[in-house]
Amino acid sequence: MITISPKEGITDARQLGLPKYTILGVQHLFAMFGATILVPVLTGLSVSTTLLFAGIGTLVFHLITKLKVPAFLGSSFAFIGGYLSVKTLGVEQGMTETLALSYACIGVFFAGMCYFIMAGFIKTFGIDKIMRYFPPVVTGPMIIAIGLVLSGSAIHNCTTNWLLALVAILTVICTSIWGKGIIKIIPILLGVLVSYTVAAVTGEVDFSPLHEAAWVGLPFSREQTVLAVLDHMDTSFLVSTIIAIMPIAIATIMEHIGDMCAISSTVGKDFLKEPGLHRTLMGDGLATALASLFGAPANTTYGENTGVLNLTKVFDPAVIRLAAILAILLSFCPKFACLIGLMPAATIGGVSLILYGMISAVGVRNLVEAGVDFSSSRNVFVAALILVIAIGVKYGAEDNVNIGPIHFSGLALSALVGIILNACLPNKLGMKVKSVHGKEKPQDNSQVE
Repeated sequence: MITISPKEGITDARQLGLPKYTILGVQHLFAMFGATILVPVLTGLSVSTTLLFAGIGTLVFHLITKLKVPAFLGSSFAFIGGYLSVKTLGVEQGMTETLALSYACIGVFFAGMCYFIMAGFIKTFGIDKIMRYFPPVVTGPMIIAIGLVLSGSAIHNCTTNWLLALVAILTVICTSIWGKGIIKIIPILLGVLVSYTVAAVTGEVDFSPLHEAAWVGLPFSREQTVLAVLDHMDTSFLVSTIIAIMPIAIATIMEHIGDMCAISSTVGKDFLKEPGLHRTLMGDGLATALASLFGAPANTTYGENTGVLNLTKVFDPAVIRLAAILAILLSFCPKFACLIGLMPAATIGGVSLILYGMISAVGVRNLVEAGVDFSSSRNVFVAALILVIAIGVKYGAEDNVNIGPIHFSGLALSALVGIILNACLPNKLGMKVKSVHGKEKPQDNSQVE
């Protein structure tokens, strides 16, 4: 089981007052924006629909998890390969790209249903029997790997304009360390605004598309939903799509568990026990299934927002829900979506670099607080392979590993390897490790019981 220590932070943002509460919500909105809109940009799905169901999916997740888990659900990158493969195959068979993506969305719907199957196993057999396979020697490196794997995209964005990236980074650092009052708890938002302003002043942003965008518009149309498939039903292609995409859920469920461990460690509450991993899985699965029906990408809990939680120490889930409501409202404003879409990649890269680093730092802290003994070779093997596989697959020749019909991301494959190794490798009972208080404990906290 992951090690959880109580964290000092604000658990009721209402005590900050409405203005600060609102600004914190806007900050979470900006934190998720870059990655969330990137998925529809890469796949051809609608940006406005994506925003709408990121907000709706987040609210659904919070409702199912008893309003206790401060997580934002944005676009999942794990399904990008599935979308692109189905779109390419559909176009080869004479379909439009939009129709082919509608077929892909049905496959994603069934993938979302797989979360409920896993949740059922956890509810039936109990969280302890499941989570004993996720001790700190596994979850700590998994959390570290999440930040490191994401860091590549941040560096790539920074390289487009290092000046703007450095402006964002320095703004975040300075306001976080030396800021007072509200300034201290909104460093990410300030980093975005200052860097974006510098970009606008120096002529790095072309605002001409902004004038053509409408103020109000519907975020989706019937042609983008799965209803379009009913008009042009190809049963064999539909079955092939479901078979190709549904197994991806195996990988995303592994990533979900890693994200929930990261959020639990950040906040200092064991969300895997209360409200329960079965509830967080159902919330994530339902959000994904619902989004897919309307032509939006699959959803997943977002590391960017976990980084904001760690930086601001404001853990109130209500702030996340405010960000979700703002996303829903803004999905009906094409002009705002366009404005955010014009944000320089370097600005996003600068703030993301810090947020991803904060996630990895949480993983390191999890290992330290658990007192995991790295003088033990078996622990070194488990942690090392998790880190190397996650990073190696991500930055190798291929972005994932294909095992039969299943496409494993580096994170999912490394988690699977780590779990199996930790369960199979022998561990010497009675091994003494130091706790965070410097006292010896009689047994290493990394063994499957």
